[in-house]
Amino acid sequence: MARRPSHHYVCQSCGAVFPKWAGRCEACGAWNSIVEEAAAPSATGGTAPRRARGAAIDFVSLDGVAEPPPRVGTRIAELDRVLGGGLVPASVVLVGGDPGIGKSTLLLQAACALANGGRRVMYISGEEAVDQIRLRARRLGLDAPGLHVAAAINVTDIAGTLEAERDVALVIIDSIQTMWLETVESAPGTVSQVRATAFELIRLAKQRGFSLILVGHVTKEGALAGPRVLEHMVDAVMYFEGDRGHQFRILRAAKNRFGATDEIGVFAMTDQGLVEVPNPSALFLAERRGHIAGSAVFAGIEGTRPVLLEVQALLSPKSGDSAPRRAVVGWDSSRLNMLLAVLEARCGMKLHGMDVHLNIAGGLRVLEPGADLAVAAALVSAATGRPTHAGAVYFGEVGLSGEVRQVAQVDARLKEAQKLGFDAAFLPRRIARGHTRLVAPDGLHLNEIGHLGDLVALFGGGDAADDGS
Repeated sequence: MARRPSHHYVCQSCGAVFPKWAGRCEACGAWNSIVEEAAAPSATGGTAPRRARGAAIDFVSLDGVAEPPPRVGTRIAELDRVLGGGLVPASVVLVGGDPGIGKSTLLLQAACALANGGRRVMYISGEEAVDQIRLRARRLGLDAPGLHVAAAINVTDIAGTLEAERDVALVIIDSIQTMWLETVESAPGTVSQVRATAFELIRLAKQRGFSLILVGHVTKEGALAGPRVLEHMVDAVMYFEGDRGHQFRILRAAKNRFGATDEIGVFAMTDQGLVEVPNPSALFLAERRGHIAGSAVFAGIEGTRPVLLEVQALLSPKSGDSAPRRAVVGWDSSRLNMLLAVLEARCGMKLHGMDVHLNIAGGLRVLEPGADLAVAAALVSAATGRPTHAGAVYFGEVGLSGEVRQVAQVDARLKEAQKLGFDAAFLPRRIARGHTRLVAPDGLHLNEIGHLGDLVALFGGGDAADDGS
């Protein structure tokens, strides 16, 4: 008599396995994410298989020189920057982003560019029909006779087709949540299917030597849907960020075995698709108006690129007996609360009865703590009603005692500010002047800030209107 296959319950958010269903996952805390799936049958009818003696593995020393991996340029400079110089053969890249953000558009543009360069590219879609892909390519003005497009979800059929192909440079799967493997008894998009189909496609890419790009869905929190094990299986993870109502799109590398992490590529969404933005600082500051209270320019570093952004702050008295509101766009809300506490406790400012609204203009999300000084300048400017110096940039990390700490790549930040015509910079005070002397670029005046109280004093005096002089 055939044995009935056993079942277990798997959380679709984190991949945790439970013997019975529950409304809330104990591992990650997600609600209504546990789904019943068929367990893999045991080949011995439930008894543990006898462990075979494995072959010996070889160990080598660290001596020797390893050549850098070869690169295949996508002909899209911003995408190549995030990848670390281009696609590496036999590598796997996972691209995630909100629906409609432009993932398929960017990858279709890259596929057409590679195909027009003589590379053999396969674009396999599980969400759209071939005619829909053709319509998008026609709308974007793309023409690549060498690009091979197919609509399929069966990984067994896809693997059999790719094994018969020769000289394939790139395969794009859009998306991995739509792929289906018939040997796994669960619906497409479940943890078991995502893990199994990704493993089969990654194995094929490593064996055949072509680059593989997997498109992944994201949750409402912005994280890649499915278990985190999918991120560990691939060589690079990239997130496509941006507001759908805003023209800017940010491609950010969260993991890259062949390049730098936290590198970004900046694009602008237009009628002709995604257009590269080689100088994002000038574009982010294009609509900035100087001499406005509550505005400061932050000289930041995204990956290896210096980027100048406008930090905007607005303070208003809270209404009634409600708690003061803290609304943040593009920055960490907990770090804003910490900075407000430091301004009150260490600098004597009264902000506890104010609603605070903070915005990073341009749609870019700032992650580095070096933005503390710029945010503090915007807050103090909004609280006092006195604008910051229109030609000044700010950067520096603020500690809990109010001290302003050093940040990395100061020279790159100052050169970017000088290139865009700024004449003053507020930065942390240099401790070891004799060992690391900082040379200011021509026309840029440096103002060293040792404590946050020094910054507040610039806005409190009667003759501190021009704080950049």
